[in-house]
Amino acid sequence: MNEFVRTFETLEQPWSPQEFETKIRAVGEERYHDKHAFHKLLHGGKLNKGQVAAWALNRYCYQEAVPRKDAALMSRVYDREFRREWIHRIHDHDGMLPEEHGGIERWLKLTDCLGLEREYVTSMRGALPATRFAVESYVRFVVEQPLVVAVASSLTELFAPAIHRERIAGMLANYNFVNDDVMAYFKRRLTQAPRDATFALEFVKTNARTRDMQEACVAAVRFKCDVLWAQLDALQLAYVNGMIPPGAYRPE
Repeated sequence: MNEFVRTFETLEQPWSPQEFETKIRAVGEERYHDKHAFHKLLHGGKLNKGQVAAWALNRYCYQEAVPRKDAALMSRVYDREFRREWIHRIHDHDGMLPEEHGGIERWLKLTDCLGLEREYVTSMRGALPATRFAVESYVRFVVEQPLVVAVASSLTELFAPAIHRERIAGMLANYNFVNDDVMAYFKRRLTQAPRDATFALEFVKTNARTRDMQEACVAAVRFKCDVLWAQLDALQLAYVNGMIPPGAYRPE
């Protein structure tokens, strides 16, 4: 019996920082949305302009939610140093006028290029219901979960640079209706995402001190991957399989 107790206690010890990081990174290898069928169609040049526009329109909902998510997370933090670091994320998306217009503005250049009216895009009224539900679930998650778990949900940024590089190369090579300028959002994220991910990863590794909390952080990364995956599931169903729900954007 004593041997059983010693074994049980050993199994429940916190992972080492290296083991913990390996567990987090393994989530991306297993379920990041670069493995989704819609992603492969998009980057492989297999979609028409209307389908790409549907993706950009729906993805805008996610881009718009990110600074709201970050503001909600910051509202919970008493540490000024943390807030000074985290606020870069809001500036990256919302901009700091007049010099920096931000990632949302760069995303709107993409939707402009695809022939979508800005008012229609920013109203989000043509977005798929599943997109809106998935995006808002992410905002709620960072409000409701323990802070370290909320921060961990951002760690899909560890996997983002590779998908951005693939997206830039694939879309420029395969679609004559996009150009180098409208890929500016993804180019900027090649430097922003690693900076943000480095800070968040160190915060999580330092502050998730128990095995239970570490496992909750790994689960948060899985949750965030599910949020991204669900958006592509909805796009696949609507714009590849033809099951567009009432009120959603319909390509010409």
